[in-house]
Amino acid sequence: MDDELIDEGDIPRSRYTRLPGKGFFYPDSLDEERAERRAKEAIEGSEAVVIADGDADGLACAAMIREAYDAALDAADFEAAIAARLGDGDEGAGDGEGGDGEDADGERDGEADESDADDPTEDAHAESPVGLVAAGPYSIDTSLERVLAYADDDVDLFVCDLCPDDYEWIAEPLEALAESTASIRWFDHHQWDESTAAAVRDLGVDLVVGESDEECTADVALRSLDHEFDERWAELAVVTRDHDLWIKEDPRSDDLADYSYWAGSEEYAAIVGAHGADLPETVREFVAERRVEKEARIDAAVDRAVTHEVGEWAVAVTYGRCSQNEVAENLRERGADAAVIVKPAGSASIRGSDDFRHAHEVAGKVNGGGHPQAAGCKPDIYDDMLDYAQHWTTEGQACKRVILAAFEAVAAEVAEAEAANESDSDADE
Repeated sequence: MDDELIDEGDIPRSRYTRLPGKGFFYPDSLDEERAERRAKEAIEGSEAVVIADGDADGLACAAMIREAYDAALDAADFEAAIAARLGDGDEGAGDGEGGDGEDADGERDGEADESDADDPTEDAHAESPVGLVAAGPYSIDTSLERVLAYADDDVDLFVCDLCPDDYEWIAEPLEALAESTASIRWFDHHQWDESTAAAVRDLGVDLVVGESDEECTADVALRSLDHEFDERWAELAVVTRDHDLWIKEDPRSDDLADYSYWAGSEEYAAIVGAHGADLPETVREFVAERRVEKEARIDAAVDRAVTHEVGEWAVAVTYGRCSQNEVAENLRERGADAAVIVKPAGSASIRGSDDFRHAHEVAGKVNGGGHPQAAGCKPDIYDDMLDYAQHWTTEGQACKRVILAAFEAVAAEVAEAEAANESDSDADE
């Protein structure tokens, strides 16, 4: 493929935000080979391994675990690399879509989650005695399989900020790891199916799940790890929670969330491990530079939104490569009870409000899951590149239709439940 076709430099924003990032066009087979190699390098010989969601919450947990093991990397190397990127005008590592703190969908539109190949910190993933494997909700099984393949016996394993949709698809590697590891500790705050949680705990896994509307996973890790953390870490958990639960009272939380999506996982873990919630000036400059583009993408997505009446709910649906939480917030301010952001890579984020707490139910009907007010999915409707071509040229019309159908189904279920409750109440009178 001609690089110029996917080079955003000379393409109008109105066009390239309708397409996935460059990483989407990199063959999965090659991407998997590289991911496998890097996971092996991170895991082999490690004293402990952390499988964590690659957002601010999951990576804050990884930083805490490394602190507990005295295994943090030197942040100075990463700060120098960031300064070099700024000096070169290089936007740097990932082109994450921001705010999926996500976010249960785990999608980053195919963008890389690591630094450029000529970055002096390129081998950082292999340098800490606590290996870090960044994962998403749909790759927990693959990450567990890689730990099983490459970790030493009696390794300590941590899984952070990840919730499996069901037990069966993680059963085989997790059961094997329960036999070979010294310990498995799983920290999370998503809503777990009771049978899945019970099956995981029956293996001897120390599963700690916080209240999803009160704690982020960093809170859970902080109170669960047997280590005397100083106040900096408690503050990091509070600020991480501020964004992850969409409290939005501390402006630093947006910086953390954005930076976690624009940096590689090793970089983010090292920087917040050293500085906590107060990012250094070089990082703040990097975030401010990237926000110019971010805000423009948000405006484009909001302008594309169309509102649909589904039951008693106003559901705003839009499309584009953008920061979904901020887009959803804009759409809520315009009267939407729920927002759907369909992404060029085929996934979608579903965001609720005080009047809509069924996002996870909608997502569950279209190959996804998450929280009552924040969920994600990727409908199983893409069979070949022609399907994706249609997805891009129609701004995700097929994806929008199946998600709106899921909203309709949930609305019918809610109405039926409400009618049944009213009937029961009448019968009791």
